[in-house]
Amino acid sequence: MKEKLNSIEHEALQLINTANDLDVLNQLRVRFLGKKGEITSVLKGMGQLSPEERPVVGAMANELKNRIETVLEDRKVTLEREAKLQRLQKEEIDLTLPGEPVIYGKAHPLTAVFAELKRIFLGMGFDVAEGPEIETDYYNFEALNIPRWHPARDMQDTFFITDEVLLRTHTSPIQVRTMQKGELPIRIIAFGRVYRVDMDATHIPNFRQIEALVIDKGITFANLKETINVMVKGIFGENRKTRLRPSYFPFTEPSAEVDVSCFVCDGVGCRLCKGSGWLEIGGAGMVHPRVLEMSGIDSEEYSGFAFGMGIERIAMLKTGINDIRLIYENDLRFLNQF
Repeated sequence: MKEKLNSIEHEALQLINTANDLDVLNQLRVRFLGKKGEITSVLKGMGQLSPEERPVVGAMANELKNRIETVLEDRKVTLEREAKLQRLQKEEIDLTLPGEPVIYGKAHPLTAVFAELKRIFLGMGFDVAEGPEIETDYYNFEALNIPRWHPARDMQDTFFITDEVLLRTHTSPIQVRTMQKGELPIRIIAFGRVYRVDMDATHIPNFRQIEALVIDKGITFANLKETINVMVKGIFGENRKTRLRPSYFPFTEPSAEVDVSCFVCDGVGCRLCKGSGWLEIGGAGMVHPRVLEMSGIDSEEYSGFAFGMGIERIAMLKTGINDIRLIYENDLRFLNQF
């Protein structure tokens, strides 16, 4: 038994000290110290020894077991340290290399412009109203003083679903629906997608509008002009001037086109403004008495104004985009400029 223990010691220490892998080291632990290991086998065979030899062999076996455990632990610590050093060397960071660029998300030009417009109008006490994109002929035309025979319908080539149902051509139906609720006074902005049969560098079939509506007692054209001034200065800058040109819309009387002084020439005249010094941004006017009456509002007691514009138009003027179709192509080379 003593010779066997000496043999086990010699073999175990040699194998442990030359092991270069933690898995191999664990296998050696099982081989020599496990329940079916070589030292355990020796201890199980002690019944064959004489009473005098048993304590001597038992002491040798326990001493060998402790020595092997110590050597195993020392070798484990060494291998773990070497593995850590190798990992650190492999994962070493070269601080002289440039860092990887961090790509930040940006708001789409339309999203940014609408958020700015919304902030301006909410600051003036307006509420936000929405409505369906699929509308009836009544809300889209009739209730806005545009009967079937009216030539103004020709200005809005329309996507009809049936004779009475269509894709709305403006967000004005939201105004009608709000007025019909009968909750006065009214101060809202209406926004959303609108649809017209049109396609060129400045027009597309599906675009976005934002409109403002105010109904109350004593509302005048002066209130309209000042509200537009606040909006224009808020969205385009304090140096911008506004101009209202006489125009015609069936749902307002009087009506006007809203112009803003050119950003490039500051009103002197250039290619952008075609020499006029002004850029058109939308339409406005006092709500037609007939529109008020059709929505159940007494036009003798109440008056109001409305104005609207395309959000794409505002974005193009604000950012210098010269083709509306670029806004919807989702080209990152274009969008990253904003």
